[in-house]
Amino acid sequence: MEQTLPPRRRHLLQLLLALGAGVVLGPATGTMPQRVLITRPIPSTGEALPVIGLGSWITFNVGNDRVARAACTEVMRNFFDAGGRMIDSSPMYGSSQEVIGEGLKKLGNPPRLFSADKVWIASGARGPSQIETSRQHWGVARFDLLQVHNLLSWQEHLQTLFSMKSAGQLRYVGITTSEGRRHLEMEQIMRNHPLDFVQLTYNILDREVEARILPLARERGIAVIVNRPFRQGALIKAMERHPLPPLAADIDCANWAQFLLKFIVSHPAVTCAIPATSSVAHIGENMGAALGRLPDETTRRRMIAYVEKL
Repeated sequence: MEQTLPPRRRHLLQLLLALGAGVVLGPATGTMPQRVLITRPIPSTGEALPVIGLGSWITFNVGNDRVARAACTEVMRNFFDAGGRMIDSSPMYGSSQEVIGEGLKKLGNPPRLFSADKVWIASGARGPSQIETSRQHWGVARFDLLQVHNLLSWQEHLQTLFSMKSAGQLRYVGITTSEGRRHLEMEQIMRNHPLDFVQLTYNILDREVEARILPLARERGIAVIVNRPFRQGALIKAMERHPLPPLAADIDCANWAQFLLKFIVSHPAVTCAIPATSSVAHIGENMGAALGRLPDETTRRRMIAYVEKL
């Protein structure tokens, strides 16, 4: 259910417990134990990232709607309270960058933020000015990660990003694609350039990247961000008409979101999945996928078989 007003912390805790989502709610207090999120190291540095991040495509593109902006801030608040770090956006995503920036300011600029954005413009010469506009929208001193969005003018933009990284204006460089497009070109760039990250589409039904891209990422030491884990919500809606299989309990899944996300992040090449949401309740569900047991290869095959039969 969508949250339209900022909930009190104790109400959120009651909601998450009702959902069965064991997430980290900031520092442990009293006798309440703090649960540790599953993380993966960024291969180029070893820096650890929680395996669940936060996307902003569509969900944060709310324009000047004050109620919707407040709801997005609450999503971010609960994401950070649950131990989340990576938030991903793009100039392509309408007002999302400004909404993120407003939320970060209201939340006191959480130090655990891992800021991931993109350059998305046909003119290589105009890339730096677009990046600076994006930085101002976020209100950060510098981005942790910048990616060439959908490989648009990637030759020029990668030169810019690598120069920024060398100058200390950027920590990581990456490229993105989605919906199974331009995988051959992505593979060639991965082989020929010292990328820190790639972002691509991968889920329990869209598994083309398992053949070449994911193994290459492991070989080259490139972190992998997964977009469209739920096929923009369509996969969740389709699955929720069916019961979870008994094997879900074996991997500590209380709902379909956790089942689908755990399939993704259990792949050894995957660093982080970035489901997008405007719902505080969904943050609890999604972050629960970074807790408990992950499926092994045999269980992953069983998961695929069950979903493909539905």
